[in-house]
Amino acid sequence: MSHRRISKGKAVLAGAGAVGVAAAAVLLPNANASQSGTDGGADGGAGRNARTVSAASAPELVAKLSAQLGEDYAGAYYDAGTKQVVVNVADGGGESASRVRDAGAVPRGVRHSMGELRSATGTLSRDAAVPGTAWAVDPRTNQILVTADTTVTGARWDTLESTVRSLGDGVARIQKSAGEFKPFLDGGDAIFGGGARCSLGFNVTTQDGASGFLTAGHCGVAAEQWSEDQNGAPVGTVQAATFPGDGDFALLTYDDPATEAPSEVDVGNGRSVPISQAGEAAVGLEVVRMGSTTGLSDGSVTGLDATVNYAEGSVSGLIQTNVCAEPGDSGGPLFTADGTAIGLTSGGSGDCTVGGETFFQPVPTALAAVGAEILSAG
Repeated sequence: MSHRRISKGKAVLAGAGAVGVAAAAVLLPNANASQSGTDGGADGGAGRNARTVSAASAPELVAKLSAQLGEDYAGAYYDAGTKQVVVNVADGGGESASRVRDAGAVPRGVRHSMGELRSATGTLSRDAAVPGTAWAVDPRTNQILVTADTTVTGARWDTLESTVRSLGDGVARIQKSAGEFKPFLDGGDAIFGGGARCSLGFNVTTQDGASGFLTAGHCGVAAEQWSEDQNGAPVGTVQAATFPGDGDFALLTYDDPATEAPSEVDVGNGRSVPISQAGEAAVGLEVVRMGSTTGLSDGSVTGLDATVNYAEGSVSGLIQTNVCAEPGDSGGPLFTADGTAIGLTSGGSGDCTVGGETFFQPVPTALAAVGAEILSAG
């Protein structure tokens, strides 16, 4: 993987990115369609009348209905098969379900409110934040999906299991991961610092007009300066980094003040496609990840506001996906086929042979925290 920056009029490789519509048919032949939930069932009549929406516009509709429904809102997801938004309604019908229909989405009565699920995640954070665990709300099943990696055994497993049981019947479920949760720091060939290698995420402009880029926070705390070649001269310096804690993101500015950082990515074979904006994720959203180790991989968002407990500490507010990644992909971009920046690769388990769970820092949250923006390539 290589992304472009332009310094003093000469194009050089450095990193940042997206895939555009023209490349999507080639890059996304097996994008995952979301599945119907198992709790309550979607309103089939409303589904026949609901409008179809693009994956990029789904988060906007979800945000609108979330604000309108208040306590009755219990999560939502994008059904890539029908191209419709399914909205969980805690009251099972009534006025809230009508609002969902009127907005063009599919209402679905469920058992657990979002307040109940968020309260349960608070209990998990307090009583079961052992390394090797992660959790996120799964709106398809109206439950909290708790994942335990291969290191969670013995007393750790007993603690996790008893805490999940204490949440009540059907509130959460546990699944086991085939790998170990860890930040994807080593490997790759995109940016180098302090003996580590990571991937550059998205080029940005800072609030004072400087050119810079986003990457993973655990890369930013590993070294202050980063280069585009191993043992090469530094090209970027860390200005802010968060890890662990409320996110996993870092802002670096280019050391050469003449650097211009176009909002695009080179996806290989001479293809570069622009990033047009930053956007929010939605469960069921089809996404593509670019990484300096594994290149392009695709999949879908499976959970939001996820917490993952790495050995280095707990990180909250992440996006959970079924997109694979490996060491060296850390900090690399997660995006949609139409060029919307969604996330930065944090870590996970497994690899691109057996698959696994991967977590991403939401781009809008990182931009707001560091005071930067992605300029439209147009």
